Amino acid sequence: MGVVLAGILIASLLWWLPGFVILAATLIGMAAVEVHQALRKVGMTSAILVIEVGLIAMMAGSYLILTQTTRHAATYLLVCLGATVLAAFLVRIPRGAEGFIKDTAASMLIIAYLPVMGAFASLLVGEDSGAARVFLWLGTVICSDTGGYVAGVLLGRHPMAPTISPKKTWEGFVGSVVLGTAFGTLVGHFVLGSTWWVGALIGVVLVGAAILGDLVESLIKRDLGIKDMGDFLPGHGGVTDRIDAMLLSAPTAWILMHFLIPGA
Repeated sequence: MGVVLAGILIASLLWWLPGFVILAATLIGMAAVEVHQALRKVGMTSAILVIEVGLIAMMAGSYLILTQTTRHAATYLLVCLGATVLAAFLVRIPRGAEGFIKDTAASMLIIAYLPVMGAFASLLVGEDSGAARVFLWLGTVICSDTGGYVAGVLLGRHPMAPTISPKKTWEGFVGSVVLGTAFGTLVGHFVLGSTWWVGALIGVVLVGAAILGDLVESLIKRDLGIKDMGDFLPGHGGVTDRIDAMLLSAPTAWILMHFLIPGA
């Protein structure tokens, strides 16, 4: 499963960038269904159909507009966000007051956590050198996970957040920072043409955002009392469990590269 997804991802970045947006929107849409189903177990029902429509509009529209002009992409994304939130409230009103706060809170959580975060992936790939920007972002996150896993298995002794994610250690954190920063420095400099310190800064901050993404999803699952968010990916648990580090690091990556590596 991992090899298949990696192959599709690489092919889309090399030959057809809209394919990356389609892949990302599909995975995030599946993750939204997982979170929706998980929240229903605690009596919170989101407006999932509205959210899925908003997700497609945010991700596809942001990419298409950004490839034509840089002037209106942010405005379009904000309009889509406002329309999705408004629609989520509207479709819940006919069901009455009981559970209204829980249900709308569920919708707001999913909208903020998945479509909004995912839209930044579309903004990344839609900019100049979009494939390289996505490569820097995803590669750093993958190196962070890999470095943290290897260092944690070989050297891990001191728990980092035992009440949230018992397997994370400070030794693993160091491994994540070292490998993720090295990747960010090299790709930022040799692929995107940044100075070495800009690449290193992007690497360090993205590692932090990726780890934060892991911890946030762990907190959600612990609060819901579940082990995996879903079972869409055989052998991998839920889609959300695979992309959690990428979700919060996507806006971080766009902000850093947009301002520190403009027009690469």
